Amino acid sequence: MIKIKKFVFSPFNVNTFVVWDEINKEAAIIDPGCSNEKEEKELSDFISENELSVKYLLNTHCHIDHVLGDRFVKEKFNPIFIVPEKDLPLLYNLGNQGLMFEMKIKESPEPELTFEDAKEITLGGIQITPIFTPGHTPGEYCLYIKEFNILFSGDVLFKESIGRSDFWGGDQKVLIGSIKQKLFNLPDETVVYTGHTEETTIGYEKHHNPFIN
Repeated sequence: MIKIKKFVFSPFNVNTFVVWDEINKEAAIIDPGCSNEKEEKELSDFISENELSVKYLLNTHCHIDHVLGDRFVKEKFNPIFIVPEKDLPLLYNLGNQGLMFEMKIKESPEPELTFEDAKEITLGGIQITPIFTPGHTPGEYCLYIKEFNILFSGDVLFKESIGRSDFWGGDQKVLIGSIKQKLFNLPDETVVYTGHTEETTIGYEKHHNPFIN
Protein backbone atom coordinates (compact mmCIF):
# COMPACT_ATOMS: atom_id res chain seq x y z
CA MET A 1 0.00 0.00 0.00
CA ILE A 2 1.23 3.48 -0.82
CA LYS A 3 1.57 6.24 1.78
CA ILE A 4 2.14 9.94 1.12
CA LYS A 5 3.17 12.79 3.42
CA LYS A 6 3.20 16.40 2.24
CA PHE A 7 5.36 19.14 3.74
CA VAL A 8 5.17 22.82 2.79
CA PHE A 9 8.64 24.30 2.96
CA SER A 10 10.59 27.53 2.40
CA PRO A 11 9.42 31.07 1.61
CA PHE A 12 8.32 29.66 -1.77
CA ASN A 13 5.71 27.42 -0.09
CA VAL A 14 6.79 24.44 -2.15
CA ASN A 15 5.15 21.06 -1.61
CA THR A 16 7.69 18.40 -0.68
CA PHE A 17 6.43 14.82 -0.75
CA VAL A 18 7.58 11.68 0.99
CA VAL A 19 6.15 8.62 -0.76
CA TRP A 20 6.66 5.10 0.53
CA ASP A 21 5.63 1.47 0.36
CA GLU A 22 3.89 0.72 3.64
CA ILE A 23 5.10 -2.89 3.62
CA ASN A 24 8.84 -2.60 3.08
CA LYS A 25 9.25 1.09 4.06
CA GLU A 26 11.20 2.08 0.94
CA ALA A 27 10.66 5.79 0.31
CA ALA A 28 11.22 8.54 -2.24
CA ILE A 29 11.53 12.22 -1.44
CA ILE A 30 10.13 14.37 -4.24
CA ASP A 31 11.21 18.02 -4.62
CA PRO A 32 12.75 18.70 -1.20
CA GLY A 33 12.23 22.40 -0.52
CA CYS A 34 13.57 22.49 3.04
CA SER A 35 15.55 25.70 3.36
CA ASN A 36 16.66 25.85 6.99
CA GLU A 37 17.62 23.59 9.89
CA LYS A 38 14.11 23.55 11.35
CA GLU A 39 12.61 22.27 8.10
CA GLU A 40 15.45 19.78 7.64
CA LYS A 41 14.80 18.43 11.13
CA GLU A 42 11.06 18.17 10.46
CA LEU A 43 11.74 16.06 7.37
CA SER A 44 14.45 13.99 9.02
CA ASP A 45 12.40 13.33 12.15
CA PHE A 46 9.47 12.12 10.04
CA ILE A 47 11.72 9.70 8.16
CA SER A 48 13.17 8.40 11.43
CA GLU A 49 9.88 8.14 13.31
CA ASN A 50 8.33 6.11 10.49
CA GLU A 51 11.45 3.95 10.09
CA LEU A 52 11.70 4.71 6.37
CA SER A 53 14.59 3.86 4.09
CA VAL A 54 15.05 6.68 1.56
CA LYS A 55 15.80 4.97 -1.74
CA TYR A 56 15.31 7.90 -4.15
CA LEU A 57 15.64 11.66 -4.30
CA LEU A 58 13.55 12.88 -7.25
CA ASN A 59 13.41 16.39 -8.71
CA THR A 60 10.47 16.95 -11.07
CA HIS A 61 12.40 19.99 -12.32
CA CYS A 62 15.33 22.07 -11.15
CA HIS A 63 14.00 25.49 -10.22
CA ILE A 64 15.50 26.67 -6.96
CA ASP A 65 12.40 26.14 -4.81
CA HIS A 66 12.21 22.44 -5.70
CA VAL A 67 15.87 21.65 -5.09
CA LEU A 68 16.76 23.66 -1.97
CA GLY A 69 16.93 20.50 0.16
CA ASP A 70 18.77 18.27 -2.30
CA ARG A 71 22.14 18.57 -0.60
CA PHE A 72 20.68 17.88 2.85
CA VAL A 73 18.73 14.83 1.66
CA LYS A 74 21.67 13.44 -0.29
CA GLU A 75 24.13 13.87 2.58
CA LYS A 76 21.69 12.62 5.24
CA PHE A 77 20.20 9.58 3.50
CA ASN A 78 22.39 8.97 0.41
CA PRO A 79 19.52 8.04 -1.92
CA ILE A 80 19.72 7.56 -5.67
CA PHE A 81 19.40 11.11 -7.01
CA ILE A 82 17.45 11.47 -10.29
CA VAL A 83 16.77 14.68 -12.24
CA PRO A 84 15.59 15.68 -15.74
CA GLU A 85 18.52 15.77 -18.17
CA LYS A 86 17.41 19.00 -19.88
CA ASP A 87 17.20 20.76 -16.51
CA LEU A 88 20.84 20.10 -15.65
CA PRO A 89 21.83 23.68 -16.65
CA LEU A 90 19.42 24.92 -13.98
CA LEU A 91 20.83 22.53 -11.39
CA TYR A 92 24.43 23.47 -12.21
CA ASN A 93 23.57 27.18 -11.95
CA LEU A 94 21.86 26.92 -8.58
CA GLY A 95 24.05 29.67 -7.16
CA ASN A 96 22.92 32.09 -9.85
CA GLN A 97 19.31 31.12 -9.26
CA GLY A 98 19.82 31.98 -5.61
CA LEU A 99 21.21 35.41 -6.44
CA MET A 100 17.93 36.28 -8.13
CA PHE A 101 16.25 35.91 -4.72
CA GLU A 102 19.17 37.25 -2.65
CA MET A 103 19.83 33.76 -1.31
CA LYS A 104 23.21 32.09 -0.87
CA ILE A 105 22.84 28.50 -2.04
CA LYS A 106 25.44 25.74 -1.90
CA GLU A 107 26.17 23.84 -5.07
CA SER A 108 23.93 20.88 -5.78
CA PRO A 109 25.18 17.34 -5.29
CA GLU A 110 25.78 15.44 -8.49
CA PRO A 111 22.83 13.29 -9.60
CA GLU A 112 23.44 9.60 -10.26
CA LEU A 113 20.85 9.36 -13.00
CA THR A 114 18.53 11.33 -15.23
CA PHE A 115 14.95 10.25 -15.82
CA GLU A 116 15.96 9.51 -19.40
CA ASP A 117 18.46 6.90 -18.15
CA ALA A 118 16.53 5.47 -15.20
CA LYS A 119 15.40 2.00 -16.25
CA GLU A 120 13.09 1.41 -13.30
CA ILE A 121 11.94 3.46 -10.31
CA THR A 122 10.28 1.23 -7.73
CA LEU A 123 9.46 1.37 -4.04
CA GLY A 124 8.83 -2.21 -3.03
CA GLY A 125 5.98 -3.20 -5.32
CA ILE A 126 5.16 0.39 -6.35
CA GLN A 127 6.17 1.46 -9.85
CA ILE A 128 6.85 5.17 -10.47
CA THR A 129 6.62 6.18 -14.14
CA PRO A 130 8.20 9.46 -15.27
CA ILE A 131 6.18 11.38 -17.89
CA PHE A 132 8.08 14.01 -19.90
CA THR A 133 6.12 17.27 -19.62
CA PRO A 134 8.23 20.25 -20.72
CA GLY A 135 7.03 23.83 -20.89
CA HIS A 136 7.51 25.18 -17.38
CA THR A 137 11.15 24.17 -17.75
CA PRO A 138 12.81 22.45 -20.74
CA GLY A 139 13.09 19.12 -18.96
CA GLU A 140 10.31 18.75 -16.38
CA TYR A 141 8.83 15.34 -15.61
CA CYS A 142 5.63 14.47 -13.82
CA LEU A 143 5.70 11.26 -11.78
CA TYR A 144 2.81 8.83 -12.25
CA ILE A 145 1.84 5.86 -10.10
CA LYS A 146 -0.69 4.02 -12.24
CA GLU A 147 -1.68 1.38 -9.69
CA PHE A 148 -3.01 4.03 -7.30
CA ASN A 149 -4.08 6.72 -9.83
CA ILE A 150 -1.64 9.28 -8.41
CA LEU A 151 0.33 11.97 -10.23
CA PHE A 152 2.98 14.32 -8.86
CA SER A 153 2.78 17.23 -11.27
CA GLY A 154 5.58 19.51 -10.10
CA ASP A 155 4.86 22.95 -11.53
CA VAL A 156 3.14 21.72 -14.70
CA LEU A 157 -0.47 21.56 -13.52
CA PHE A 158 -2.20 23.17 -10.54
CA LYS A 159 -5.80 23.35 -9.41
CA GLU A 160 -7.44 25.70 -11.93
CA SER A 161 -4.01 26.88 -13.05
CA ILE A 162 -0.79 25.92 -14.81
CA GLY A 163 2.90 26.58 -14.29
CA ARG A 164 4.55 29.80 -15.32
CA SER A 165 6.34 29.89 -18.65
CA ASP A 166 8.16 33.23 -18.34
CA PHE A 167 11.29 31.79 -16.72
CA TRP A 168 14.39 30.58 -18.60
CA GLY A 169 13.46 27.82 -21.04
CA GLY A 170 9.71 28.16 -20.46
CA ASP A 171 7.23 27.92 -23.31
CA GLN A 172 3.48 28.22 -22.68
CA LYS A 173 2.48 26.53 -25.94
CA VAL A 174 4.69 23.56 -25.11
CA LEU A 175 3.38 23.49 -21.54
CA ILE A 176 -0.26 23.38 -22.60
CA GLY A 177 0.62 20.69 -25.13
CA SER A 178 2.22 18.61 -22.37
CA ILE A 179 -0.93 18.88 -20.28
CA LYS A 180 -3.38 18.13 -23.09
CA GLN A 181 -1.38 15.39 -24.79
CA LYS A 182 0.15 13.67 -21.77
CA LEU A 183 -1.69 14.42 -18.54
CA PHE A 184 -5.23 14.64 -19.90
CA ASN A 185 -4.80 11.13 -21.29
CA LEU A 186 -4.65 9.81 -17.74
CA PRO A 187 -7.83 8.58 -16.01
CA ASP A 188 -10.14 11.35 -14.78
CA GLU A 189 -9.95 10.01 -11.22
CA THR A 190 -6.17 10.47 -11.08
CA VAL A 191 -5.31 12.53 -7.99
CA VAL A 192 -2.83 15.30 -8.81
CA TYR A 193 -0.36 16.28 -6.08
CA THR A 194 0.89 19.66 -7.23
CA GLY A 195 4.15 21.45 -6.55
CA HIS A 196 2.34 24.29 -4.78
CA THR A 197 -1.10 24.71 -3.20
CA GLU A 198 -3.76 21.99 -2.97
CA GLU A 199 -4.45 18.70 -4.69
CA THR A 200 -6.82 18.29 -7.63
CA THR A 201 -7.83 15.59 -10.15
CA ILE A 202 -7.34 15.21 -13.88
CA GLY A 203 -11.11 15.11 -14.42
CA TYR A 204 -11.64 18.34 -12.47
CA GLU A 205 -8.97 20.17 -14.47
CA LYS A 206 -10.41 19.03 -17.78
CA HIS A 207 -13.63 20.85 -16.94
CA HIS A 208 -12.51 23.74 -14.71
CA ASN A 209 -9.02 24.83 -15.70
CA PRO A 210 -9.38 28.20 -17.49
CA PHE A 211 -5.87 28.02 -18.97
CA ILE A 212 -6.66 24.81 -20.81
CA ASN A 213 -10.31 25.34 -21.68
